[in-house]
Amino acid sequence: MSLETKENTLVKTKQEVQLVEGQFSCSEASHVINELINEKINFHKLQRLSLCEGNENADTHYATNRIAELENEKLIAKSYIDKARKEGYDVFIDGVLEIRFVKK
Repeated sequence: MSLETKENTLVKTKQEVQLVEGQFSCSEASHVINELINEKINFHKLQRLSLCEGNENADTHYATNRIAELENEKLIAKSYIDKARKEGYDVFIDGVLEIRFVKK
């Protein structure tokens, strides 16, 4: 955790959240990973829809590209987990979310 001092008050400027940590069967790991990625895809779809509301010419390239990247990451993860399944492994997932302040 990072701290900054502002007028004798400590302000937390960084936080880490342990979203996922542990050993999973291949089926469990696949489910967890797909759900996390799907949530992020849905976020970008909603952002894209919000941008287009009232402005059909809005620039949605970032959201559209990010959705495609995430869909590709799902395919890569599936392939990785399929390999683990074929070779008789479980999957360990360590997912830390880092949150920090960024000046505008």
